[in-house]
Amino acid sequence: MKMDAFPFVTIDWNTVERTEHKGATGCAYWRTRFFGKGENRIRVRMVEYTPGYLADHWCEKGHILFCLQGELKTTLQDGRTFVLTPGMSYQVGDNAEAHQSQTDTGATLFIVD
Repeated sequence: MKMDAFPFVTIDWNTVERTEHKGATGCAYWRTRFFGKGENRIRVRMVEYTPGYLADHWCEKGHILFCLQGELKTTLQDGRTFVLTPGMSYQVGDNAEAHQSQTDTGATLFIVD
């Protein structure tokens, strides 16, 4: 990730519009902001997964992901599974290891990609 120059910004996530993204089961609610321009633009999100959420795809995008609340299970295509609880994070590069998110209890995440 290359972060081109952009001004210092604070975000009150409660004021950022929430968009719904349906999973194979459950929903993800994203609050999204973008910084920078062009191919070096970064996306910063606060994401809430409902209980029972399962992503409808295998994601190949790189992320830095931090779990704020709940529990998130991430499965890699090779079958390995990792569980994040509050205070834990994962990092993965673009096209490095496809992953799929799932939660039984719901989760709130802070994601940069």
